Amino acid sequence: MAWCDELASWRYPEAWDTLMLGLRLGTDPRVVVTTTPRPTKLIRSLIADPTVVVTRGATFDNPHLAPAFLGQIVRKYQGTRLGRQELEAELLEDTPGALWNRGTIEATRASSAPDLIRVVVAIDPATSSTAGSDETGIIVAGKDQTGCGWVLADASGRFQPVEWAKTAIAAYRAHCADRIVAEVNNGGDMVETTLRMIDPNAPFAAVHASRGKITRAEPVAALYEQGRVHHVGVFPHLEDQMCALLATGAAASTSVWPGFSPDRVDALGWALTDLLVGQMPAEGIYEVYRQLSSELAEAARRKSAR
Repeated sequence: MAWCDELASWRYPEAWDTLMLGLRLGTDPRVVVTTTPRPTKLIRSLIADPTVVVTRGATFDNPHLAPAFLGQIVRKYQGTRLGRQELEAELLEDTPGALWNRGTIEATRASSAPDLIRVVVAIDPATSSTAGSDETGIIVAGKDQTGCGWVLADASGRFQPVEWAKTAIAAYRAHCADRIVAEVNNGGDMVETTLRMIDPNAPFAAVHASRGKITRAEPVAALYEQGRVHHVGVFPHLEDQMCALLATGAAASTSVWPGFSPDRVDALGWALTDLLVGQMPAEGIYEVYRQLSSELAEAARRKSAR
């Protein structure tokens, strides 16, 4: 018998197949799975399997939770999409009108990446660092020789500025990245200065958000539709944000999660734009401006280092 916890969040779902091959002894080998019901391909297949017994339990069924916890969580999330999933154990399908859907992401998911010709670490820094602040998005992605993108890691989280800089530099070194790309609309020179405190020599490119989130995200979502972007493993928090970002309106849907801010998606967008979207002829003057800004910044850095 085996027990698998949080199967929907497993980074390498193929481990499930390996486990199945190990259940070959005894008269009635079984597996118990306890997990938040995210609509991954594996979870869907298990629920559809007639030999699988599905038992659902809501947060309210747990008699050992502190009343204060229940009061705070229920007040904040009950009735929302996240609350239905996390509190009421509902398996939620795709959000109508979202830029991404689960099927598109699952269709191109991979367990490993091929040789990559470029790798970048993209940062969408939070403007504050309190307990209620937005997350700092930190995404690692690469490009192969065929022009496909590979999402390698999601190191996002709530950090103090020095902490997110350390996290980004660690990801840059771990993945042998070519450079770090960061949005500087709100942080300005502070973003690069903070990174330089950790590694003065890390190649850095500043990007400016001159267009809205949806406008920036649409060409990246189109790459997924074309099958040109692969997730290496599972990134549940990133993928939840992707599938909650609506294509209608000028911003993310606040009806999905209270205070929803797609920081991980923003960082994903900067990474794939740098790797893939910037190479498209349709970007025109934007690509020229991006390349020129990057070259001027690098020249200034080298001059100041002398």
